[in-house]
Amino acid sequence: LTQINRSNVKNLKAAWTFSTGVLHGHEGGPLVVNGIMYIHTPFPNITYAIDLDNPNKILWEHKPKQDASVRAVACCDVVNRGLAYGDGKIFKTQLDGHIVALDAKTGKELWKMENSDPKVGSTLTQAPMVVEDMVIVGSSGAELGVRGYVTAYRIKDGKQVWRAYATGPDEDILLADDFNMANPHYGQKGLGTSTWEGDAWKIGGGTNWGWYAYDPELKLMYYGSGNPAPWNETMRPGDNKWTMAIWGRDVKTGKAKFAFQKTPHDEWDYAGVNWIGLSDQVVDGKKQKLLTHPDRNGIVYTLNRENGNLVRADKIDPSVNVFKGYDMKKGVPIRDPEYSTRMDHLAKGICPSAMGYHNQGHDSIDKKRELVMLGTNMICMDWEPFMLPYRAGQFFVGATLNMYATPGNNGNVGQVKAYDVKTSKFKWVKDEKFSVWGGTTSTAGDLVFYGTLDGMIKAVDADNGKTLWEFKLPSGVIGHPVTYEHKGKQYVAIYYGVGGWPGVGLVFDLTDPTAGLGAVGAFKELQQYTKMGGGMM
Repeated sequence: LTQINRSNVKNLKAAWTFSTGVLHGHEGGPLVVNGIMYIHTPFPNITYAIDLDNPNKILWEHKPKQDASVRAVACCDVVNRGLAYGDGKIFKTQLDGHIVALDAKTGKELWKMENSDPKVGSTLTQAPMVVEDMVIVGSSGAELGVRGYVTAYRIKDGKQVWRAYATGPDEDILLADDFNMANPHYGQKGLGTSTWEGDAWKIGGGTNWGWYAYDPELKLMYYGSGNPAPWNETMRPGDNKWTMAIWGRDVKTGKAKFAFQKTPHDEWDYAGVNWIGLSDQVVDGKKQKLLTHPDRNGIVYTLNRENGNLVRADKIDPSVNVFKGYDMKKGVPIRDPEYSTRMDHLAKGICPSAMGYHNQGHDSIDKKRELVMLGTNMICMDWEPFMLPYRAGQFFVGATLNMYATPGNNGNVGQVKAYDVKTSKFKWVKDEKFSVWGGTTSTAGDLVFYGTLDGMIKAVDADNGKTLWEFKLPSGVIGHPVTYEHKGKQYVAIYYGVGGWPGVGLVFDLTDPTAGLGAVGAFKELQQYTKMGGGMM
């Protein structure tokens, strides 16, 4: 869409607004299909349908009944990342572990499946993805020792087609016969159990609550599995496969063609479920089908999405210190033992923090410039581990964290960066006082839109990052903008509603800097700039 562009974005004005009636963090973005905007909320996971011809009236709403006790096992606020559409149905996830199909025209509930069990700490917070005749959904709860998995359900009736785990026996993980054939050094069979001590894989995490991507030509879907459990690395020796991996799976069978483990034996909670962007570019002298993934561990990975070959592994920022570099031949990071979190070592000045230099933000690729537009979260930490027993349905972390702004960045904890896969360089960098937690949206109008934690929506020039327009929203932003056309006119929409992990102190009125798994200290100034809210503009 090009109607809104560099020359006229300065004239952008609010067209209409909508209050969701719900506080807490509003992640993700609204969904627009056939002239209807579908809006979702955090718990209690209400869905609204708004006719864009008459946005003054709610077309329908779906407000599910859920046991409020599920809030207690939700890590880091009660967020939800969005909806999906397919075959006349809207698909939503609920914090209580259910995936639900609604009639897109009426909001009538068509089917409902229990995907996750909150009794053991497993919840649902991510946006599902519709692929062909299936809807794909993951799971949340690695902080409570939940064993992660991804499940495909039939759109028609909710029948389970396949389920693939991150850990355990090969038959549970669903490994193809030629799994990692192109890169046997990544590891192949039997590692979902042998890289763990005893049965630790059964409570070993690896949940997926982030984003998916799909290549309709290759029939492969891509996603990241999350952190191992507990956070205390001493309690789970080994590489802990296949947590912290980028996966390429056949969507029909669920069989994994490849998996690349970004952080073997993760010591820092670098849950690798972040956004994955697909592009076709000439890199190293040849046209390649690529996937690019900015990870919480501070590395931007680019893989060949046909076979999993590692193409690039570049630091998001020079301040990344947990790794001295990257061994491209072996496909593993080169650790700096000074920043290890082992029990006999009090690690200080770890960069990035457990929040990662990139978290759940849904970013974008400017296809014209072949640049990846990244929203970042520049925070470091100190880490004090402790031992604890596993108890089903209770937090299984084993660490106390103190977080603060990355030194040398003038106290700023947010950036937008334009990354060039071909050169491994950043074309431009724009600093923000607070994190760009929700991600970016690139448009054909030569613009990049994004929101900030202190409640700004901004449009910058895709060539240089110069701010061309900004608008103050009623509350902080942790979701991503969307752009759409209705009756020949282009619009930009975004949620406001501070919360999520960075806003957990503000939302729950916490003051201990180590509370909220360290987030309270990192964002102690935030409540001077914004307050709770919930809506779409």
